[in-house]
Amino acid sequence: MHPNVSGRAGELRREFQSAAPFRHLVIDSFLTADVCRELMAEFPAFDREHARNEMGEVGGKAVFQNLPALGPAYARLDAMLRSREFLEFVGQITGISGLIYDPKYVGGGTHENLHGQELDAHVDFNYHPTAQLHRRLNLIVFLNPEWQEEWGGALELHVNPWLPPEEDAVRTIVPIANRCVIFETTENSWHGFKRIELPADKRQLSRRSIAVYYYTKSRPEKELAPSHATVYVPRPLPAEFRAGHTLSEEDVAAVRGLIARRDGQIRFLYEREKEFSGVLYRIVHSPSFRIFRACTWPVRKGLSLIGARRRSK
Repeated sequence: MHPNVSGRAGELRREFQSAAPFRHLVIDSFLTADVCRELMAEFPAFDREHARNEMGEVGGKAVFQNLPALGPAYARLDAMLRSREFLEFVGQITGISGLIYDPKYVGGGTHENLHGQELDAHVDFNYHPTAQLHRRLNLIVFLNPEWQEEWGGALELHVNPWLPPEEDAVRTIVPIANRCVIFETTENSWHGFKRIELPADKRQLSRRSIAVYYYTKSRPEKELAPSHATVYVPRPLPAEFRAGHTLSEEDVAAVRGLIARRDGQIRFLYEREKEFSGVLYRIVHSPSFRIFRACTWPVRKGLSLIGARRRSK
């Protein structure tokens, strides 16, 4: 971390607490220039085997979760991200104490998105899938030495993507190199980015970043919610789609993309439903559950008779 950042804890805390549409913070020159250059130089090449989505399909986003194995610069970054000093610093500026680093980088690591990729507004999964810790913060470091807002791919923080577009206020953050974004993970921290549309002479570029997630053992009771996976809100049809509009080839491709993404999300939810149903079936039909029901039958029968008597009065 750049020395100038560590000396601004009070200022950064005020910015984080007062930010809209939810608590977040943007820090430019987050790392020293030399470290940032080393991370960009060691960024892994796009690999199709690391570009599979939740359904196992190869897409235009590659993720490498084993950060320390990517090179010396990433090993040093990983050491910083897990250090007690850095965890305390982030806890100080966010007001969230007891932060826990995830050495597995579940869902995190390096993220690379190619031309044509987009990310629907979403809220992230709220519990670590194995440790069952509460997910509290996202930290993203961008590694794009060249990027324009009109190319798409800018991080968007939403009030609520279920609202009509004119009511959903959005903060846009261009993903330029050495810019760090830290934001809280709650049931209202909606974020995503629009489709990446690079100019013809810039197609060799991609949207590159490092994502780190922090957890705690507990969280305020008012923020608790049942465990869930990442929840996406598909983008609405483009504003120009209205009566009398003639569809172009690009329009047709956009509609097909929207439908394909929505179908993929439905399939994902269907597979999760089958998984949960399978677990519930095995519990209900297990010997231990049958023994439990047999042992508690007198109590349940007694409560049923008491309820019947009360209703008859």
